[in-house]
Amino acid sequence: MNGVGTVGTQRAVVFTGDRPLTLASGARLPEVEVAYETYGELNEDRSNAVFICHALSGDAHAAGVHEGDDPDRPGWWDNIIGPGRPLDTDRFFVVCANVLGGCKGTTGPSSVDPETGKPYGLRFPLVQVRDLVEVHRALLRELGVQRLLAAVGGSLGGMQALQWAIDHPTEIDGAAVIAASARLSAQNIAFSAVAREAIMRDPDFAEGDYYENDRRPDAGLALARMIGHITYLSEESMREKFGRRIQDAEVPRFGFDVDFQVESYLHYQGQSFVERFDANTYLYMGRTMDYFDPFEDRVAVQKQISQGKTSFLVLSFDSDWRFSTEHARLMASELRGAGAPVTFQEISSPHGHDSFLFPDPPEYHRTVAGYMDRLAVQRGIPARRAG
Repeated sequence: MNGVGTVGTQRAVVFTGDRPLTLASGARLPEVEVAYETYGELNEDRSNAVFICHALSGDAHAAGVHEGDDPDRPGWWDNIIGPGRPLDTDRFFVVCANVLGGCKGTTGPSSVDPETGKPYGLRFPLVQVRDLVEVHRALLRELGVQRLLAAVGGSLGGMQALQWAIDHPTEIDGAAVIAASARLSAQNIAFSAVAREAIMRDPDFAEGDYYENDRRPDAGLALARMIGHITYLSEESMREKFGRRIQDAEVPRFGFDVDFQVESYLHYQGQSFVERFDANTYLYMGRTMDYFDPFEDRVAVQKQISQGKTSFLVLSFDSDWRFSTEHARLMASELRGAGAPVTFQEISSPHGHDSFLFPDPPEYHRTVAGYMDRLAVQRGIPARRAG
């Protein structure tokens, strides 16, 4: 089955000096530019729009390939987006945008502050998940979309879909919240803290003002990514991939250099990450997740949700110990308590937290496809093509 083919990233300025973005904290950004991609076509009554919210290290390039790129390395969620796939571009107009605070074309710490003419660095204001959503909503207005069929996302992306449905229930039919949490545990915050320290203690961090320097905090960012990546995998998947196998040798070398395959893999993950990501963005997105707590005021949430008819799909994976099924059950319980229709499912998968990025087990994609089919029927969108 073919995907969406060759695509391009577009940009739109969604907030300007005469209409700045006021964040939930009260801070203001005089200008916000957003990088985004679209797949499929918006139908005549503009009822088939689906927004993909990406995770911490994601970006706008969710599907297809860019001109000149390796066709075997498509966008980060290509396996779920495309003709006949769960997010079926024969039926849906799919939008994915780089988040506020990002480093792939959307305004963030590496962007130039128009007031100083220099990159923001740590002068960029802290953002909340609802700020990410406000920028998404502004982009949709630019695209002529007033109401979403669904917001779909995994991990931090799921948090955005959840916040969107709570804050703007009359604007969204459905929210698919996958491998996410509504409130990070102390353990999760601890992992975030260690990753943050790895970056900020790097001598090249320069208090966040490293953009004009010859060196950047690559060592710290690589270490932060290595720490994070361990939490994205399950013990089973690490055992199957690496076991205790030695890298490029038959016997151990008994030293402190890389010896085991798993060590080599983590070093590769860290090094490849610094080539495509910004250290400050990593700090900001991690902190955004730390502070996320949408059900803190249950009375307000119940009042908000009652204003619309948004349905929720809450999915977890049994091998995900970063955001375990308990996180998903608590979310589903809170939503049901607020009167929302909720479909909850735990899916057995060997891949850990990263399960939401894989096409298997088949039950995962079948569940998402079934949920999207139900939303589509409610809006009179034609059924999926056979096969």
